Amino acid sequence: MRTAYGVETVRAAERDLMARLPEGALMQRAAAGLAAACAGLLGRVYGSRVVLLVGSGDNGGDALYAGARLARRGAGVTAVLLAPDRAHAGGLTALRGAGGRAVGTDGAEQLIERADLVVDGIVGIGGKGGLRPEAVPLAEAAGRSRGAVVAVDLPSGVDADTGEVPGEAVRADLTVTFGAHKPGLLIDPAREYAGSVRLVDIGLTLPAEPELRALQHADVARLLPEPAAESDKYRRGVVGVAAGSARYPGAAVLAVAGALRGGAGAVRYVGPAADAVIARFPETLVSDRGPAHAGRVQAWVTGPGAGDDAATVAEVLAADVPVLIDADGLRLADPDAVRARRAPTLMTPHAGEAAALLGADRRQVEGARLRAARELAGRYRATVLLKGSTTLVADPGGGAVRVNPTGTPWLATAGSGDVLSGLAGSLLAAGLPPLDAGSVAAYLHGLAGRFAADGAPTAAQDVAGHLPEAWRDVVRG
Repeated sequence: MRTAYGVETVRAAERDLMARLPEGALMQRAAAGLAAACAGLLGRVYGSRVVLLVGSGDNGGDALYAGARLARRGAGVTAVLLAPDRAHAGGLTALRGAGGRAVGTDGAEQLIERADLVVDGIVGIGGKGGLRPEAVPLAEAAGRSRGAVVAVDLPSGVDADTGEVPGEAVRADLTVTFGAHKPGLLIDPAREYAGSVRLVDIGLTLPAEPELRALQHADVARLLPEPAAESDKYRRGVVGVAAGSARYPGAAVLAVAGALRGGAGAVRYVGPAADAVIARFPETLVSDRGPAHAGRVQAWVTGPGAGDDAATVAEVLAADVPVLIDADGLRLADPDAVRARRAPTLMTPHAGEAAALLGADRRQVEGARLRAARELAGRYRATVLLKGSTTLVADPGGGAVRVNPTGTPWLATAGSGDVLSGLAGSLLAAGLPPLDAGSVAAYLHGLAGRFAADGAPTAAQDVAGHLPEAWRDVVRG
């Protein structure tokens, strides 16, 4: 499992470690890892042109010491100092001693554009508010550079704790981060600026509870429901799907498709799209008597394609089993009824739906995804799966938020969310708590999207069809 920690947690761990090490040893560890990553990108270090963008903080010191190591291997290294009187003195001495040079910002854009490698050490993990005006031309020149851009710890201008990008920021091809991942490296929009991320272990001791967790194959495999020898379809769990309408029958079909592949033993469907569901999936148990009389279920999915059927959504919310609310259900559900539920609730909005629930602008949600997911979970006393370029799953009680690493832009297609809802609902029925059900569903859904697309456009039904392949891939490791 990949974990991420907030700035203050990382700084406290650094202070504790520095108190036990010789002065400067921690920065040397970071610089060694950074230099190795840079050398790997360059391939041939000797004769290469490296430009360091150096601010006044420790990230600038890391860049200077790493530059000194590259200079000793024959690279031509130039440090562009944004604040010459506040540059790290020891790092600057080391660079010059190794044959590197330091210049001011005047005329630096041309140096940056011609570099084989640009190292971003402008701002550290405590930076807020985007790049300052004097740094913006350098970041823009780095974007035009013919060489790769490597960020020190995180790209300058992004918020390490939240993933927000409040202004101009450096776009990196590789981010070399030290001691621990920071939330901003795993959450969009900042994740888009980080490029590939490499973690350098510098010996930090961190607490057991991080700010963010990203499941990996082994974690998901441990959570997947597996039938025992004595299992039957009812013991494995039955998920009810109350979805679809005369106008949107396809939403019901796609939600059932996801549910059938989600680990529960059976799927009950309630709604006006029964004929379409049975025609596509004859194994579905269909009822026309409403959710309360459909038969026993261990979880419900409500909302996909529901149109204006608020009565069915309300009936599902009254059930004393876990409930997943998606799509139209998010608009139709009475907030007080959601908050009053005693059984677990999982809400699965995209950014637009989350904005409507919060009374905010969609751009605000997209720019502050972590904050939005946490606020929604707290406000509705429900687990929230915020869909998007990085899917987040937040529990109402706080604790580490889950971030899904498997998504692909090809999943931005009509009906994809309906498949995800059915899948997550089936995992709820199979016994997973909402945080796990949402996280596992997002992980499998993302993998299935990758397999279905394979670099080309795909459709929601193709994503559903590749869920077994994703499941097998996780189990096989």
